[in-house]
Amino acid sequence: MAVRLGSRSAAGRRLAADPFVDLLFNSLLGFVLLFFLAIVFLSPTEEDANVALDAEYVVTVSWPDNNPDDIDTWIEDPKGNVTWFRNKSAGLVHLDRDDRGMRNDTLELDGKTVVNPLNQEVAAIRGLVPGEYVVNLHYYESETRAPVEVSVRVARVNPVYRIVYYGRIILPEKGAERTAVRFTLASDGSVVNVNQLPKRIVRF
Repeated sequence: MAVRLGSRSAAGRRLAADPFVDLLFNSLLGFVLLFFLAIVFLSPTEEDANVALDAEYVVTVSWPDNNPDDIDTWIEDPKGNVTWFRNKSAGLVHLDRDDRGMRNDTLELDGKTVVNPLNQEVAAIRGLVPGEYVVNLHYYESETRAPVEVSVRVARVNPVYRIVYYGRIILPEKGAERTAVRFTLASDGSVVNVNQLPKRIVRF
């Protein structure tokens, strides 16, 4: 009789536990379903993932991270308009980002100072005006009093992103001006006649 009572008691415990296990299992299934739906609705579509840039060509000038020296980008368009940090928009060329070394690379976030180590200037050519473009670099300010290696990239962004020029150049000292690249836009928007023939366009 004792054995039978024990068996009934164990069976009763199993019956009492089964609804709790079912509840946990159903809750887990619901959580997985909600997680799956969240992934589906939050994932960007292919159209959303494509970033539309308001430019035909982008010129990117970079120098070593955390370097405090100030390198400036100057661009002359086929009409003779010159874009630089005091004239950020000339013709269809616009200087989107003027980097001053470490001078404008600190931000205050939640009471803490955050330093952006990246040294990079970006200029956009927003239309296809045929003719020659000249990209010059100017060593504006120097804290290191040392030469700076600068990289220059010219990329076509419409209809697809494609690098048409990449090169490096050494600026030996403060005040130095060097022609990084000269290129000609043909009437169909393609790049021809890429060269580094020197031309001074810095106006001070």
